[in-house]
Amino acid sequence: MANSVAAIGQNLWGGGQAPMKASYGKLMMWFFLMSDTFTFSALLITYGLIRYSHDAFNPEIHGSEFVFSQEYWPIPEKVFDSAPFLHGIEAPLVFVGIMTFILILSSVTMVLAVEAGARMDKLQVQKWMLWTILGGILFLSCQAWEWVHMIVGDEKGSVAQFFVNGEWVERTIYGANLTINQYGPPAFADLFFFITGFHGTHVLSGVIINILIFYNTTMGVYQRTGHYEMVEKVGLYWHFVDLVWVFVFTFFYLV
Repeated sequence: MANSVAAIGQNLWGGGQAPMKASYGKLMMWFFLMSDTFTFSALLITYGLIRYSHDAFNPEIHGSEFVFSQEYWPIPEKVFDSAPFLHGIEAPLVFVGIMTFILILSSVTMVLAVEAGARMDKLQVQKWMLWTILGGILFLSCQAWEWVHMIVGDEKGSVAQFFVNGEWVERTIYGANLTINQYGPPAFADLFFFITGFHGTHVLSGVIINILIFYNTTMGVYQRTGHYEMVEKVGLYWHFVDLVWVFVFTFFYLV
């Protein structure tokens, strides 16, 4: 009896076992994603606390015509109401909605790539990985346009007060950066650029990794090893990036 118990213990703790039927690589990916979850959670909680420490513009109190003000937190529909090739046309949240759709669609193509890898279908993995890469690049391109639009601003601008030479001076400012913000308090622009930029860095990293996976797939590396686990691991990361964007979208564009 003692020998059998010792044998079982040796099998469990002797190495080469896969806890929860997950490989070492998958477990490490999950640990990384958990730590990254804490980072994004801290950033979004910070945004929420700062957001609700500022008053929101209320048309019933401040007038029916909305104006950007350094005093009030901006309304997302008024800030993100532009889209390429639609100059002068108000399209609240339409462009960012398209961005979100592109990223979610790329998550679907990643699922199909993982499924094809489970069937050892090299050509299908190549096809769906390529579509995933294109989706990521398109999302980053859209985000770059949105950043440029935020930085440049619109022709309306907003009036802000600056303390110059011992007196307050009113100036019209356009666009947003880390020191001034046409759309509202400077903290709004600071958090927008930092959090969306941090997420965009994750997307860029994912695109680069996906390109490497696509190259290895094309060269038959995974076909020779007999499995496409790397596709599954990078798929976990890509789904995480998509899920985080849902929360970023909710906090910045809907709240």
